[in-house]
Amino acid sequence: MTASLDAERCYRAVASRDARFDGWFVTAVRTTGIYCRPSCPARTPAAANVCFFGTAAGAQAAGFRACRRCRPDAVPGSPEWDVRADVVARAMRLIADGEVERTGVPGLAARLGYSERQVHRLLVGELGVGPLAVARAQRAQTARVLVETTDLPMADVAFAAGFASVRQFNDTVREVFACTPSELRRRRPGREGGTPGWLTLRLAARAPFDAAEVLHFLGLHAVPGLEEWDGTTFSRVLDLPAGPGVVRLSPAADGGPAVTARLLLADLRDLRAAVPRCRRLLDLDADPLAVDEVLGADPALAPLVAGAPGRRVPASPDGPEAAARAVLGQQVSVAGARTLTARVVALAGTPLAEPVGTLTHAFPRPAALAAADLSAVGLTGARRRTLTGLAAALAEGRVALDPGCDREEAARDLLALPGIGPWTASLVVMRGLGDPDVWLPGDLALRRALAAVGSSDTDAATRWRPWRSYAAVHLWALAAPTLFTRSPAPDRSAS
Repeated sequence: MTASLDAERCYRAVASRDARFDGWFVTAVRTTGIYCRPSCPARTPAAANVCFFGTAAGAQAAGFRACRRCRPDAVPGSPEWDVRADVVARAMRLIADGEVERTGVPGLAARLGYSERQVHRLLVGELGVGPLAVARAQRAQTARVLVETTDLPMADVAFAAGFASVRQFNDTVREVFACTPSELRRRRPGREGGTPGWLTLRLAARAPFDAAEVLHFLGLHAVPGLEEWDGTTFSRVLDLPAGPGVVRLSPAADGGPAVTARLLLADLRDLRAAVPRCRRLLDLDADPLAVDEVLGADPALAPLVAGAPGRRVPASPDGPEAAARAVLGQQVSVAGARTLTARVVALAGTPLAEPVGTLTHAFPRPAALAAADLSAVGLTGARRRTLTGLAAALAEGRVALDPGCDREEAARDLLALPGIGPWTASLVVMRGLGDPDVWLPGDLALRRALAAVGSSDTDAATRWRPWRSYAAVHLWALAAPTLFTRSPAPDRSAS
């Protein structure tokens, strides 16, 4: 069992089938050799027969296979890795983004600034397994998604999921799911109607979750050519390792706490990177009950939390993009920022092989943005120099904004660049790096909202930790309600 898990508390969650703990840990049953999510509907095993692991990788390494009934890999990820800023959390964010598949453990260690031995020791000390085992478990999950949601030949699935050979793919699937890939495909659940060439996935979230609100917020900030919003579905181009891809995000058809994602990828291997980026964009791995417990206990925020339980922090799938858009949005309206950003995307972005609807380009990579002539975009000279300087710093590695970067170090490096102040740096750390505990100093909308609720920056610095990012979003919604809509409450008059 992972050392940091409280066995008694875990067993209580399993006995009550508490879905709030799905993704936090898995339950391994010694008598059956199966591991499950806490909310598995099967009969609760005796306490003497179970042990608990913080990751599916740990359970697999101990010889357990995934439950076919509750599908423990189809749950939100642990919110712990987004909240924490230590090396293990940074490593987990990078592994989820596919870093081990792209550069191996040496590349992962280099991104973290540690030796391979030290990274392995830290992960084994906390999770019981090293980075290769964690990456292997995630490859198995990707393989299951491709087997069940596509009709791709198994060899294509194997390499798209990141396996080095078909034999390794077959062996892993048999070990993790206790069946062959062909049997897994025959047993697959009913799929939503798809479009040829597109992958359709269900991205789970913890309840409460209002997908319509998050998508609405993103839609009102949609940049022409890069993003698209039709009132229900938010679509955008993702800059992925093998080339630009497109994702269409809409509320789950069954109304559950989930989002339906339809992905069109240049290379199926990019699925490993695309899924975690979509999850970051929508803040799907958050623990809303923990957030609401703290913020809802504050008299100033309690009415806002009660009116919008589970509110998320809409983010960006890419840190460098978030930083550039923060600079483009300085001291202009939302509409003005969209216009300026669209011009930059058309000028320096990576074009799609063929337009998809109105989508034409991925956001420019730092090197392309640093080399672009921005004189015709409409920026002031100072803003143009700031954007070019930021892009150059990112391209040269003087500023790192990847999923595994040190957030405090990133903020310091951003503040050292001319034209970037505390507000911009904080916005990048909040929406680009997914830090749940960021306050935006000097934000005019927050000042108005604070005055309206009779509060101050002092409250943000003390009472609202460690969830200040969520407090900021609640206050933004108060100051600018048109940016946030809630799904209508279900009609319960007939029940």
